[in-house]
Amino acid sequence: MASSVPPASSAEPSTPAPSPAAPSTAPAVTPAALDFTGTTVAGADFQGADLAGQPVIMWFWAPWCTICRAEAPDVSEVAKEFEGRVTFLGIAGRGPLEDMQAFVEETSTEKITHVADVDGRLWSEFGVIAQPSFVFVAPTGEAQAFTGGLGATELRDVANQLLAL
Repeated sequence: MASSVPPASSAEPSTPAPSPAAPSTAPAVTPAALDFTGTTVAGADFQGADLAGQPVIMWFWAPWCTICRAEAPDVSEVAKEFEGRVTFLGIAGRGPLEDMQAFVEETSTEKITHVADVDGRLWSEFGVIAQPSFVFVAPTGEAQAFTGGLGATELRDVANQLLAL
């Protein structure tokens, strides 16, 4: 699940095409990529399974990461543009909860749900070894990972590709 793929700036889709039998609604079984639980930075319970059947862009960030901080406005902007069509989910790691909360406030990314991965379990499960990283989950549950920063243009391209599946 954690292979690196180039950003979706070419005509080639960066996410796999669904099989002809792939359902267009939430799968009966939670896809492996969404089979996790956690607690948000704000303290609420979070169930990855609630996102089954939807296109999801997971953004793995660390509170001290300068690249993450620099790309936060782009992530927030594109998340707002695709609200209701593509779910953006922050996965905060590699820092104390208080620093994660401060990052969210300072970068004005409060409209995005952020899961606090204080023990690194989710980063490990997704094979994330550097920040920022992204995991793109198609409505079928298929997932691809990308390590590195992405700007608004690349995020829009990926979001549109996920919607086309």
